[in-house]
Amino acid sequence: MAKGARRGTAVQDRAEETGVDGPPAKPPGRWAGGRWLVGLGRVVLWVFIAVVIVNGIMIPLRGGFALPAGDEEPEQAESIDYPETAAAAFGQRFAEVYLNTEGAGEGRLEALAAYVPEGQAPDLELPSEGLTAENLTVFAVDVENENNAIVVVRAEVNGEAMSLEVPVYSDGGSLVVSGRPALMGPPTRAELPSGSSFETDDAAAQELQEVLPGFFEAYAQEPGHLDRYVEAQASITPLPANSLEFAELSEIMVPSRSASGEEDVRRVAATVRWALPDTDGDDTGQLIQDYLVTVVDSGGEWHVRDIQGSPRSYGP
Repeated sequence: MAKGARRGTAVQDRAEETGVDGPPAKPPGRWAGGRWLVGLGRVVLWVFIAVVIVNGIMIPLRGGFALPAGDEEPEQAESIDYPETAAAAFGQRFAEVYLNTEGAGEGRLEALAAYVPEGQAPDLELPSEGLTAENLTVFAVDVENENNAIVVVRAEVNGEAMSLEVPVYSDGGSLVVSGRPALMGPPTRAELPSGSSFETDDAAAQELQEVLPGFFEAYAQEPGHLDRYVEAQASITPLPANSLEFAELSEIMVPSRSASGEEDVRRVAATVRWALPDTDGDDTGQLIQDYLVTVVDSGGEWHVRDIQGSPRSYGP
């Protein structure tokens, strides 16, 4: 007991020396004094880092799984509302008056006045017998905006091939020649590129050599037999009676595979020699023409599905 008393007295003496009245206070809690805000900030920071990392991985993957750009619908080009058909006819009629001065006199100015602004017809006066034009045709309509375009008229002017460019203005309901026309050189002639090569099917060509002559003969001369050569679901209009007579299938080219992927369908290039009908007992000559004939192998027998002019038979 004496020892316990002494320990109690010693503790009391130490308390008096240090100025502490009781046992030492507990250390502050983990979230005390604003530390919870620091902890919350750390959580938000880690979440942000995780989102950045996940997006950095997933976005490229999603891009890899997306449809290719070619499958997206192309943007529609903005169309210009200009009356091209009406302007083409208007420009050609004007050119016929403008390019023919022989014997026109006062009547020419009156005719021109219908196409140009009021008072401008004398500005287009030309010497009498200065110009003559034949074979006028509209070659192009170059639209600038919804109000203005150039109508290009091709013609033989004084025996030479030329073009007349006519500026035509539209207010939406009416047309007028908006300036002096300009004579230009003729349109240039295009150069054909080299044709693409492909493998031919000689066996199919041999079979079609026995079918297509009968088809072309019926096509021109015996329309009642045409169904014999035409696919059941197809419809082909024959040539007018007595217009041509079949003479010869001079050339045939059958590709080894179909462009559409259908193995039983081929598009055959055929050159046909036609004879003109002999009406007076004279030799009227022949025509050589090129066709593109779509044929179908119907269980070992070829039938014609379609016939059209060949898009290209000239060139290297």
